[in-house]
Amino acid sequence: MKKRRVLVLVHEDLVPPDDIRGLDGKTVQPFKTEYDVVSTLRNMGHMAVPLGVLSDLGVIRNTIREVKPHIAFNMLEEFHGVALYDQHVVSYLELLRQPYTGCNPRGLTLAHDKALSKKLLAFHRIPGPRFKVFPIGRKTRRPASLKFPLLVKSLTEDASRGISQASVVASDEKLIERVAFVHRTIGTDAIAEQYIEGRELYMGILGNQRLTTLPIWELRFTKLPEGAPAIATEKVKWDEKYQEQIGVETGPAVDLPEGAGARIVNLCKRAYRVLGLSGYARMDMRMTESGKIYLIEANPNPQLAHDEELAESAAHAGIDYEALLQRIVNLGLAFRAHWREAQ
Repeated sequence: MKKRRVLVLVHEDLVPPDDIRGLDGKTVQPFKTEYDVVSTLRNMGHMAVPLGVLSDLGVIRNTIREVKPHIAFNMLEEFHGVALYDQHVVSYLELLRQPYTGCNPRGLTLAHDKALSKKLLAFHRIPGPRFKVFPIGRKTRRPASLKFPLLVKSLTEDASRGISQASVVASDEKLIERVAFVHRTIGTDAIAEQYIEGRELYMGILGNQRLTTLPIWELRFTKLPEGAPAIATEKVKWDEKYQEQIGVETGPAVDLPEGAGARIVNLCKRAYRVLGLSGYARMDMRMTESGKIYLIEANPNPQLAHDEELAESAAHAGIDYEALLQRIVNLGLAFRAHWREAQ
């Protein structure tokens, strides 16, 4: 394995320390993914240089000139406080002809806009829930074709931001309240989609043109109160005490209906290509009791901590954490290989 100079782009507040010994879990949690990636790359022999980025592209340009990285490991989920702007950072890397890991700008643009991505997927007959977008400043009117219950969330934010048990609504009054909540607290347009009762499934994908699918993963709730919707809320994702309280478990999906595994692989690969994704992504799905599969979201550049779904499913397939990061680096180097030929 060739040792590389790797510039790791992270949010300015999430630059990890060189050593976390002596720090408690609560202190480490915000930058845990960044620490896992940087420390592991270093253990592999790469020169990993973390760079905090907030709202100035100049720091990226200047550091690239100084470090001359072989690749930028992109861990940014926003720029200037706006989630959608991460795609512009990647566009800037492309203008600099700087190889980078993860998804390309067009794929980020399409996947981040939940309504646009759903329209594209529907055109290609990839099943998803019916939906309606409610822009800021407009009256909330539900079309008669959109039946309750509905799940209301931000049109563009990821990581389950703003999603709670109250996000699942069963009346027009509650719909109006929740849309207003999204507008007021998150500051984005809202999307309401039909809530699909069923199992929460994930599939990780690695690749640019040739795709590798990871084992189908499942999120389970073993202590969820009766009648509560089984959804990945913000607390489910980030609150460890709450995870323990409702019995959150993740692991390989078992006892799938006959042929479901092959259908899921086919569906996820098609969606990955329709949206023009590259590098790596996680596909989020729901499967009904009858075995029908709905693609809920495509998530480019998902969480990469060693204990998150992508890394766990990769390990289950025999790809340890170091090997996973090296594959992501190699995919980034290969994606724009023609740049080096032109120089």
